[in-house]
Amino acid sequence: MIRFARFLDDLLFTPQRNGKLRLMVEYFRTIPDPDRGWALAALTGSLDFAEVKPAAIRALAAARVDAELFGWSYDFVGDLAETVALIWPAGSHDDHAAEPVEDDDTLSLTAIVTALSQAKRGQAPDLLAGWMDRLGPTARWALLKLVTGGLRIGVSARLAKTALAQFGSQPIEAVEEVWHGQKPPYGPLFAWLDGRTSRPDAGEGPIFMPLMLANPLEDEDFAALDPTLYFAEWKWDGIRVQLAARGGEKRIWSRGADDASAAFPEMIEAMPADVVLDGELLVGEAASGSGGEVRPFNDLQQRLNRKVPSVAMLKEYPAFVRLYDALYIGGADLRGLPLEARRQHLEDWYRAAPRPRLDLSPLIPFADWAELGRLRDGAREAGIEGLMVKRRDSTYVSGRPKGPWFKWKRGALTLDCVLMYAQRGHGKRSSFYSDYTFGAWTPAGELVPVGKAYSGFTDEELLLLDRWVRHHTTKRFGPVREVEPGLVLEIAFDSVHTSTRHKSGLAMRFPRVHRIRWDKPIAEADTVENLKRLM
Repeated sequence: MIRFARFLDDLLFTPQRNGKLRLMVEYFRTIPDPDRGWALAALTGSLDFAEVKPAAIRALAAARVDAELFGWSYDFVGDLAETVALIWPAGSHDDHAAEPVEDDDTLSLTAIVTALSQAKRGQAPDLLAGWMDRLGPTARWALLKLVTGGLRIGVSARLAKTALAQFGSQPIEAVEEVWHGQKPPYGPLFAWLDGRTSRPDAGEGPIFMPLMLANPLEDEDFAALDPTLYFAEWKWDGIRVQLAARGGEKRIWSRGADDASAAFPEMIEAMPADVVLDGELLVGEAASGSGGEVRPFNDLQQRLNRKVPSVAMLKEYPAFVRLYDALYIGGADLRGLPLEARRQHLEDWYRAAPRPRLDLSPLIPFADWAELGRLRDGAREAGIEGLMVKRRDSTYVSGRPKGPWFKWKRGALTLDCVLMYAQRGHGKRSSFYSDYTFGAWTPAGELVPVGKAYSGFTDEELLLLDRWVRHHTTKRFGPVREVEPGLVLEIAFDSVHTSTRHKSGLAMRFPRVHRIRWDKPIAEADTVENLKRLM
C-alpha cells in the first residue's frame, strides 16, 4: 500500500500525459504480481467494494474528531478522502515517523483487496479503521481512494491501457482486443506483456473491437481533399456504440469500451447473431432502411442515467441503433476491406431479413465541398450534430488516423449567463472553485439556473475565477458557494433541450466557458426566452 500510495500521489501531481505514462510503465515494470494487477484494476475502475461507502467513511471520521471541525475541514479541502486522511488522529503510527515498512505483508495492496473482498457485512469499516491507524496521511488517502473507487488523478482507463502497451511494447489495439477477456489481477495479461507467454486468446465472445475515430475537418483541409474520393453521412446526435454478438453472447459497448448492455435490454433482445456492427444509439423509431424518427438527445439522456431501466422508461424512451459500418458479419472479419465494400456488405446483410430496432445511416450525395457545406449549414435546424466525411477506400483501423475520416460539426451556440454557484473540483482542483452553475434572466427579472460548466478556461483564469468566488460568496452549502450576481460568463454549447432538473425547464448540452465577460453588466446577460429560441 505504501508504494501504491506514492504512485497515486506522483500521478496526481504530474499534469503531463507523457509523465503519467512514464510513471505507470515504471510501476508495472518494478511491482510484482499480483499487486500491480490490483493497481491496474484500481486505475481502470474495475474494483468495487460494496461494503465501504462514503457514508461509512464519514461515520468513522465523525467518531474520532469533532463534527464541527470535520465539517469546516471538508468545506475547505473539498475532497472526502483527503479530508479524512489529514484529520484522522494518529494511532499506533506516528505521522512524523517513518511510514510502515514496505515488506509488511498485512499492508500490501493484495492483502487489503483480499480482506475487503472477503469481508462480511459490517466488517469492512473496522478493517478500514485498523489500517488507517497504522498508515500515514498519504497512504490513508490512497487507501480511501482505492475503496471508494474515485481516484480522480487524471488517469483514464484508456491512458492506463496505453501505459500497458508501452510497458509490453505492444500496439494499444492489441491490448484493447484482449482486455475484456481478462479479470483482475490480470495474471495472463502481464505474463504476455512481460514476454513470458503468448498473447491471451480473446476467444470468440463479444469482445470490444477498438473503434475507428475521426479528426475535425478544418477549413485548410479542403484544398487537399478530392470530394469524389469521399462518402458523406450525417453525424447523428446520440452516442457511438458497438453491437457485438459472437459466441452465443451479446454486448453493447460504448466508445470508451464500457458495457452498456444492461441499460438497453431491448437492443440486446433485437440484436442478430454473429455480427459486430458500428453505429449510433438513439431514442426514437427505427425505419425500414433509413430515415427513422430521431428524438432529441435529452430523451436519450433519460436512459443513460439509469443502469436498469423500468418498463415505463423502455416504453417512453424507445432505443434504436442507426448503423454506420460492419466489422464482422457471419464470422468474416471485414475490417481490412475498403469502406465502400464494407458498406455494400452491410446493406446486403440488412436487407436479407427484418432488423428490428436497427436502420442504416443514409449516405448523402454531393458534387463538391461547397454543396456539402450548404447541407451542413442546415444541420442545426434538423437537430443533427453535423457531417461525417469518410474516404471510400478506407480500411477500418483503430484510433484516429489522419486523413481517412473527418467530422464536420455545426458551429457552437453561445449565450451570456450570470454565475450563480461554484463548487470545489476534484483531484488537483480540489482546492479551487472550478465547477460553475450559471443562470439566465426570466421575464420577472429572476435568475434561474440553465447549466453547469467545468471547462473552457485556462489555469490562470481558474485562479481569477476562484478568487472572485471567494470574495463574493453570500452563502455556503458544504463544498458549494452561492455568489452574489456580478459576473457574466459567455457559455458555448452544442444544443439546448427541455429538462426537469433545472428551474428554467431547460438544459444545455456540452456547455463550457467560452469567455469571462469581466466587462459586461449582469443586466445585459441573456434571458431564458433567448435560450428557448435556440432549441
